[in-house]
Amino acid sequence: MDQQTPPPEARAAAQPPPEQVPLLQRLYDRPFLLLAAGFLVMAILFTAWGLWEVMSLPQATLP
Repeated sequence: MDQQTPPPEARAAAQPPPEQVPLLQRLYDRPFLLLAAGFLVMAILFTAWGLWEVMSLPQATLP
């Protein structure tokens, strides 16, 4: 074996461990998941807003 070439175990140990990708970057890398999240948030907020408006309306006086 050549003296200048380290064994495979030493080469693997010399490499830094792979970096873990942050959660938000993984989310941004999935455009369809972002699209679905946008629709879901919009639907929940507008539904809640509409229900709040209906529940807070004063009672109508009938003739």
